[in-house]
Amino acid sequence: MNSGVKAAWANIHGMIDGSIAMLPSLFIALFLFSIFYIAGKQIKLLVMRVTRRHRHARNLGLVLGRLAQGTVILVGLFVALSTVLPSFKPRDLINLLGIGGVAIGFAFRDILQNFLAGILLLLTEPFQINDQIVYKDFEGTVESIETRATTIKTYDGRRVVIPNSELFTNSISVNTAFDMRRLEYDIGIGYGDNIDRAKQLILEAIASVDEVLKEPHPDALVVALGDSTVHIRARWWITPPRRADALSCQDKVLIAIKNKLVENGIDLPFPTQQILLHDQTEETDGDRSRQREGWPVGKSPSPTPGNISSSLKKLAQARAPNDDQGSSEDGSRRQ
Repeated sequence: MNSGVKAAWANIHGMIDGSIAMLPSLFIALFLFSIFYIAGKQIKLLVMRVTRRHRHARNLGLVLGRLAQGTVILVGLFVALSTVLPSFKPRDLINLLGIGGVAIGFAFRDILQNFLAGILLLLTEPFQINDQIVYKDFEGTVESIETRATTIKTYDGRRVVIPNSELFTNSISVNTAFDMRRLEYDIGIGYGDNIDRAKQLILEAIASVDEVLKEPHPDALVVALGDSTVHIRARWWITPPRRADALSCQDKVLIAIKNKLVENGIDLPFPTQQILLHDQTEETDGDRSRQREGWPVGKSPSPTPGNISSSLKKLAQARAPNDDQGSSEDGSRRQ
């Protein structure tokens, strides 16, 4: 029993002595790794600072900066491990990663997919930071493009984090991809109004707004004949194409169009309906060849329309003989 305790105590002493002996190497390894970590961050900032001047190279600079940082940190990790464990070689870590690569791939499939999609998004640049995009029900300004997800800020002040794999495999609309953007709005005028005159007034109203571009020139097109209005679509171009500018310009254009049309007597009608009430007192009720409401008259003469006064007269005449007969019977009874 005593010999077993002594052996265990000797092992503990050996471990403590070994740990104390490794302390200088451990401190040196931590110091070296810290140097490489700080150097990696500085290299990333340097790459981003160089590419920040060029708008089309910002995303590429972000990718290169992160890759450079990761490479420097990985080299620092190898150096630190080699300092603590002199027998350690980089190929040992590579072999270990190769053995567990399949399991890691299945466990982190979504993470790796988003990472790869993020790299491709940063390289292909379908949109950039500060662009305004629309993805499904979300619309806002791109705040950041990370290797895992893209963050946008909606116009009502919310933050939406979208996985990169969804952005890479689905359709998105980039509202600020070009310098100009076309806006449009449908205006309904009355059927009795002159269409050419209304289109001319609409174009004059649009041209009176300073934010509207002269080229490409605005236009007004008839697009539909509605139930109670003729739909004219007004279209105009603005720059820059950001959401706030679009709303401000549309507000001014619609006010100018409304005032211009009203001042010149162009009707902006409300939705109306025409209701035909069938007259049940007509003498031709049920005869579709002569019926007036809702059916063509045909070759037969138009029927005489019924009205309340004629109906009351007919009712009074029908009841008059009965009243006379009733009064004569009462007289005979009295006699």
